[in-house]
Amino acid sequence: MSDRHRSRSRSPRRVSERTNDGIQERLKKLSGMENGSTNDKEPRKKEVVEDVLKIDREKTCPLLLRVFCNIGGHHKIEDFASGKTPSNELQIYTWKDATLKELMNLVKEVNPEARRDGTYFDFAIVYPNFSRGGYNLKDIGTTCSGQSCPDDNATLHSKKFRIGDFLDIAILLRPRRERRDSM
Repeated sequence: MSDRHRSRSRSPRRVSERTNDGIQERLKKLSGMENGSTNDKEPRKKEVVEDVLKIDREKTCPLLLRVFCNIGGHHKIEDFASGKTPSNELQIYTWKDATLKELMNLVKEVNPEARRDGTYFDFAIVYPNFSRGGYNLKDIGTTCSGQSCPDDNATLHSKKFRIGDFLDIAILLRPRRERRDSM
Protein backbone atom coordinates (compact mmCIF):
# COMPACT_ATOMS: atom_id res chain seq x y z
CA MET A 1 0.00 0.00 0.00
CA SER A 2 2.75 2.39 0.73
CA ASP A 3 4.14 2.06 -2.84
CA ARG A 4 0.74 2.75 -4.27
CA HIS A 5 0.25 5.68 -1.91
CA ARG A 6 3.66 7.11 -2.86
CA SER A 7 2.96 6.95 -6.58
CA ARG A 8 -0.31 8.75 -6.11
CA SER A 9 1.25 11.48 -4.02
CA ARG A 10 4.09 11.98 -6.52
CA SER A 11 1.89 12.04 -9.59
CA PRO A 12 -0.16 15.12 -8.68
CA ARG A 13 2.98 16.90 -7.50
CA ARG A 14 4.67 16.30 -10.84
CA VAL A 15 1.61 17.53 -12.73
CA SER A 16 1.38 20.65 -10.58
CA GLU A 17 5.09 21.33 -11.01
CA ARG A 18 4.71 21.02 -14.78
CA THR A 19 1.67 23.29 -14.67
CA ASN A 20 3.52 25.88 -12.58
CA ASP A 21 6.49 25.73 -14.92
CA GLY A 22 4.18 26.29 -17.89
CA ILE A 23 2.53 29.23 -16.17
CA GLN A 24 5.91 30.69 -15.23
CA GLU A 25 7.11 30.38 -18.83
CA ARG A 26 3.96 32.10 -20.13
CA LEU A 27 4.36 34.90 -17.58
CA LYS A 28 7.99 35.39 -18.65
CA LYS A 29 6.94 35.62 -22.29
CA LEU A 30 4.20 38.11 -21.51
CA SER A 31 6.43 40.29 -19.35
CA GLY A 32 9.25 40.31 -21.90
CA MET A 33 11.64 38.39 -19.64
CA GLU A 34 11.78 35.38 -21.93
CA ASN A 35 15.53 35.60 -22.44
CA GLY A 36 16.34 37.67 -19.36
CA SER A 37 17.32 36.74 -15.84
CA THR A 38 14.67 35.64 -13.37
CA ASN A 39 16.82 36.55 -10.39
CA ASP A 40 14.85 39.08 -8.35
CA LYS A 41 18.06 40.48 -6.83
CA GLU A 42 19.31 41.74 -10.18
CA PRO A 43 18.03 45.17 -11.18
CA ARG A 44 15.82 45.10 -14.22
CA LYS A 45 16.21 47.56 -17.03
CA LYS A 46 13.10 49.67 -17.44
CA GLU A 47 12.07 50.38 -20.97
CA VAL A 48 10.67 53.80 -21.70
CA VAL A 49 7.48 53.41 -23.66
CA GLU A 50 6.12 56.53 -25.30
CA ASP A 51 2.39 57.00 -25.42
CA VAL A 52 2.34 57.50 -29.17
CA LEU A 53 -0.59 56.33 -31.23
CA LYS A 54 0.19 55.63 -34.86
CA ILE A 55 -2.85 55.56 -37.10
CA ASP A 56 -2.91 54.80 -40.80
CA ARG A 57 -5.36 57.49 -41.85
CA GLU A 58 -5.88 55.81 -45.21
CA LYS A 59 -7.18 52.62 -43.59
CA THR A 60 -8.73 53.87 -40.32
CA CYS A 61 -12.19 55.40 -40.19
CA PRO A 62 -12.18 58.88 -38.59
CA LEU A 63 -14.20 59.75 -35.51
CA LEU A 64 -16.75 62.54 -35.17
CA LEU A 65 -15.34 65.24 -32.92
CA ARG A 66 -17.96 67.64 -31.58
CA VAL A 67 -16.22 70.98 -31.04
CA PHE A 68 -17.69 74.01 -29.27
CA CYS A 69 -15.85 77.30 -29.79
CA ASN A 70 -16.42 80.40 -27.71
CA ILE A 71 -14.69 83.74 -28.12
CA GLY A 72 -13.36 85.12 -24.84
CA GLY A 73 -13.41 81.95 -22.69
CA HIS A 74 -14.69 78.43 -22.25
CA HIS A 75 -18.37 77.58 -22.12
CA LYS A 76 -19.87 77.10 -18.69
CA ILE A 77 -20.11 73.46 -17.66
CA GLU A 78 -23.85 74.00 -17.13
CA ASP A 79 -24.17 74.55 -20.90
CA PHE A 80 -23.59 70.81 -21.28
CA ALA A 81 -26.08 69.70 -18.62
CA SER A 82 -29.26 67.68 -19.13
CA GLY A 83 -28.33 66.38 -22.57
CA LYS A 84 -28.09 69.83 -24.12
CA THR A 85 -25.07 71.40 -25.74
CA PRO A 86 -24.14 74.96 -26.76
CA SER A 87 -25.59 76.08 -30.08
CA ASN A 88 -22.30 76.89 -31.80
CA GLU A 89 -21.25 73.32 -32.57
CA LEU A 90 -18.59 72.52 -35.13
CA GLN A 91 -18.39 68.89 -36.26
CA ILE A 92 -14.99 67.64 -37.39
CA TYR A 93 -14.12 64.20 -38.68
CA THR A 94 -10.62 63.42 -37.46
CA TRP A 95 -8.46 60.78 -35.78
CA LYS A 96 -7.17 60.40 -32.22
CA ASP A 97 -3.67 61.23 -33.43
CA ALA A 98 -4.76 64.73 -34.49
CA THR A 99 -2.61 67.46 -32.95
CA LEU A 100 -3.92 70.59 -31.28
CA LYS A 101 -2.28 72.69 -33.99
CA GLU A 102 -4.06 70.65 -36.66
CA LEU A 103 -7.39 71.23 -34.89
CA MET A 104 -6.61 74.95 -34.49
CA ASN A 105 -6.09 75.24 -38.26
CA LEU A 106 -9.43 73.51 -38.94
CA VAL A 107 -11.22 75.94 -36.60
CA LYS A 108 -9.52 78.91 -38.28
CA GLU A 109 -10.89 77.79 -41.66
CA VAL A 110 -14.48 78.27 -40.50
CA ASN A 111 -14.00 81.11 -38.01
CA PRO A 112 -12.72 84.27 -39.76
CA GLU A 113 -12.21 86.20 -36.50
CA ALA A 114 -9.75 83.59 -35.27
CA ARG A 115 -7.43 83.83 -38.29
CA ARG A 116 -5.40 86.75 -37.00
CA ASP A 117 -1.87 86.11 -35.78
CA GLY A 118 -1.60 86.19 -32.01
CA THR A 119 -4.99 84.55 -31.43
CA TYR A 120 -4.81 81.96 -28.66
CA PHE A 121 -6.79 78.72 -28.69
CA ASP A 122 -7.26 77.16 -25.26
CA PHE A 123 -8.39 73.53 -25.59
CA ALA A 124 -10.39 71.58 -23.01
CA ILE A 125 -12.03 68.16 -23.02
CA VAL A 126 -15.61 68.00 -21.75
CA TYR A 127 -16.26 64.47 -20.50
CA PRO A 128 -19.07 62.81 -18.55
CA ASN A 129 -18.83 62.49 -14.77
CA PHE A 130 -20.28 59.05 -14.11
CA SER A 131 -20.08 59.26 -10.32
CA ARG A 132 -22.23 62.36 -9.78
CA GLY A 133 -23.73 62.97 -13.21
CA GLY A 134 -23.16 65.93 -15.48
CA TYR A 135 -19.84 66.78 -17.11
CA ASN A 136 -16.31 67.82 -16.18
CA LEU A 137 -14.00 70.16 -18.08
CA LYS A 138 -10.27 69.41 -18.28
CA ASP A 139 -7.76 71.81 -19.85
CA ILE A 140 -5.45 70.01 -22.27
CA GLY A 141 -3.35 72.73 -23.88
CA THR A 142 -3.00 76.05 -25.65
CA THR A 143 -1.88 76.97 -29.14
CA CYS A 144 -1.35 80.34 -30.79
CA SER A 145 -1.94 81.35 -34.38
CA GLY A 146 1.28 82.45 -36.04
CA GLN A 147 3.54 81.28 -33.20
CA SER A 148 5.08 78.01 -32.09
CA CYS A 149 3.78 76.70 -28.75
CA PRO A 150 4.75 73.73 -26.55
CA ASP A 151 1.29 72.14 -26.96
CA ASP A 152 1.25 72.31 -30.79
CA ASN A 153 2.15 68.64 -31.20
CA ALA A 154 0.04 67.27 -28.35
CA THR A 155 -2.49 64.76 -29.67
CA LEU A 156 -6.01 63.95 -28.55
CA HIS A 157 -4.78 60.48 -27.60
CA SER A 158 -1.92 61.83 -25.47
CA LYS A 159 -4.42 64.02 -23.60
CA LYS A 160 -6.64 60.98 -22.80
CA PHE A 161 -9.46 61.96 -25.15
CA ARG A 162 -12.10 59.25 -25.48
CA ILE A 163 -14.54 58.86 -28.33
CA GLY A 164 -17.76 60.55 -27.22
CA ASP A 165 -16.05 63.40 -25.33
CA PHE A 166 -16.57 66.98 -26.50
CA LEU A 167 -13.85 69.52 -27.24
CA ASP A 168 -14.38 73.06 -25.92
CA ILE A 169 -12.12 75.74 -27.38
CA ALA A 170 -11.78 79.20 -25.88
CA ILE A 171 -10.67 81.59 -28.62
CA LEU A 172 -8.78 84.51 -27.11
CA LEU A 173 -8.35 87.28 -29.66
CA ARG A 174 -5.45 89.66 -29.52
CA PRO A 175 -6.68 93.21 -29.07
CA ARG A 176 -6.68 95.19 -32.27
CA ARG A 177 -4.35 98.11 -32.48
CA GLU A 178 -6.02 101.28 -33.51
CA ARG A 179 -4.46 103.16 -36.37
CA ARG A 180 -3.29 106.64 -35.78
CA ASP A 181 -3.88 108.72 -38.82
CA SER A 182 -1.33 111.42 -39.21
CA MET A 183 -2.73 114.84 -39.74
